[in-house]
Amino acid sequence: MIHDLKSYPAMKDSGLPWVGEVPEHWSLSPNRLLMRRRKVLVGRRHTEYRLLSLTKQGVIVRDVESGKGKFSVDMSTFQEVRNGDLVFCLFDVPETPRTVGLSHHDGMITGAYTVFESSDPILSAFLDLFYRAMDDRKLLSPLYSGLRNTIPPTRFLGTKTPVPPPAEQSAIVRFLDHADRRIRRYIRARQKLVKLLEEQKQAIIERAVTCGLDPNGPTQPLGSAPECRVSSGWKISRLWEVSCLRSEKGRPELDLLSVFLGRGVIRYGEGGGQVHKPSLDLSGYQVVHLGDLVLNNQQAWRGSVGVSAHQGIISPAYVVLALNSSLHSHFADYLFKSRVMVSQFVTASKGVGDIQRDIHMPWLRNIRVPIPSLTEQYRITDYLDRELAGIGKQLSLFDRELSLFREYRTRLIADVVTGKVDVRGVAASLPKEADELEALDDADAVAEGDIDSAEGNLDAPPEEAEV
Repeated sequence: MIHDLKSYPAMKDSGLPWVGEVPEHWSLSPNRLLMRRRKVLVGRRHTEYRLLSLTKQGVIVRDVESGKGKFSVDMSTFQEVRNGDLVFCLFDVPETPRTVGLSHHDGMITGAYTVFESSDPILSAFLDLFYRAMDDRKLLSPLYSGLRNTIPPTRFLGTKTPVPPPAEQSAIVRFLDHADRRIRRYIRARQKLVKLLEEQKQAIIERAVTCGLDPNGPTQPLGSAPECRVSSGWKISRLWEVSCLRSEKGRPELDLLSVFLGRGVIRYGEGGGQVHKPSLDLSGYQVVHLGDLVLNNQQAWRGSVGVSAHQGIISPAYVVLALNSSLHSHFADYLFKSRVMVSQFVTASKGVGDIQRDIHMPWLRNIRVPIPSLTEQYRITDYLDRELAGIGKQLSLFDRELSLFREYRTRLIADVVTGKVDVRGVAASLPKEADELEALDDADAVAEGDIDSAEGNLDAPPEEAEV
């Protein structure tokens, strides 16, 4: 299918620096001719609407009853969204995980977003694909202005978009839907294998850090939960007995660190996250020394913890603990990221929802820590390093494969919607497909960092004047 794609015979300059050349027969139309802005506040009728969110997976329905995520106290300022509407986040554009989504639901969304409608569903689908491609590489920077990197709606509506004829729009939408389904099925299959390997890895670690190298030896309860047991020959201490709170600050020249779920303490740039602004004052950041235990204050209950192999600084939103000599740092890293300890971080945290639960220090201080002798700690870490080496290589391979397929999907969409390849002939020969009955690419799971970008500030920023 992909091998049959060819270039268009004649191209022209679009005049848009983020697009380049487009097919000669495509039009360049101001967005005001393609869509119109619609803002209908729900007011007191907000209880009649489903709550929607713009995420990396597009516009999704939020499960209010689950308590996951943040919710505005006053939803009367939310706006109506209809099936087929385009939802844009036109502020903080460089930092926003996803700035555009085509809604397949009726509902409401925070007034911080900008909602557009089009009378042609195929055109809406094409515009969604086009601006997703622009957003993937954050190519619309010439349109930003102000401290919030905002694209004023009036400026956006005056911006031109390259638009193919209606029949060609339909072919593009059909082709990309067909290709995307297959890529996402492959990604989902690989994700299932990754999940199985991660479960196997966690089971090996759990067994070793609770029972050592003799899983059939006598055990003792770790705490009040009878199902949580550790080797009977090990000492059980409270966390405050083996650690102390570190509060050293004033070293902004050190490397910036973060705690990455599943990876532990890493250098900030290795996480693929947003880049801190150069003007950010780091003097109040906490110093982390080699061997310190670092916990994400709001995500420790999910396993966002680790023992640092780096010296650096980290946000004051983290908890930094200096471990004493009874714990070898390598063993401690395995131990504190294991499920037996993460389950205790759950009970040491409190909160309303399931996305953010704050550590309660009096409870954290009293969680139980199993401590074998230092000799046994070394034996356990040597064993785990050997046992997990093969799993680690396989996970790295799958991670690389998934990254390549996502990059390929991003490039394919961009090439098609900007007219770099002609899909008309291929699209005409594609079989008709039934609607997907199952969410693809974990679209039904709202992951950490995948909630509304506007949730932290549910009031829309002031629309900036044209410059």
